[in-house]
Parts: sequence; structure tokens; C-alpha cells
Amino acid sequence: MGKIQLAFIYLVPDGDPKEHRAVISKSALFDLTVVGVKDYQQAAQTAKDLVNQGAMALELCAGFGNVGLAKIVQAIGNKVPVGAVRFDCHPTLGFKSGDEMFDTK
Repeated sequence: MGKIQLAFIYLVPDGDPKEHRAVISKSALFDLTVVGVKDYQQAAQTAKDLVNQGAMALELCAGFGNVGLAKIVQAIGNKVPVGAVRFDCHPTLGFKSGDEMFDTK
């Protein structure tokens, strides 16, 4: 079996998943792709892309609130586990939750 593919998605106002992307391949066991996005819509598309590219688990930064987490799980169709770092006052989002900023329903 090859390396496990993991991914971390973080929110930052000027996030661009094509520009704000890095792959950490220092471990013999896994590769970690880290991607910056600007909002939940971009995060959902990025999550789908990462899963389609072989990511076996996703971790979301603390800027994702409960609604944001649910949107990602829904976007990927529950195909892989999704974890989240938790605190809803994120420094790069002006100490607000992503839910407050991006949940436009």
C-alpha cells in the first residue's frame, strides 16, 4: 500500500487554492496537502477536488464553524472522515466564526 493522502483546509480572506497550496512529504507513511481558501463555497469545491485526487481524510481549520463543517461533509458525500480544529473566534477572520461570515443560507 502507498502513502496515506491527508489534507488540511484553512480559511483566509485572500485564499486561493491554486496559490495557497503545499504538499508536505516528509513522512514515509503519509503526504499532507495544505490548502488555503477564502470562503465555504471555495472550501466545498476544494474538498471535493482533494477527495477525487485521493485524500483519505480532511481536517478543517478552526475558522470553520459547525455549519461550515456540515457543508464540507455534504459536499464530499461523506466519502472520507472530516475533522475540525475547534475554536470559533479565528484570528485571520477578524476573530469571528466562519459561520458568521460565510453562512448566507
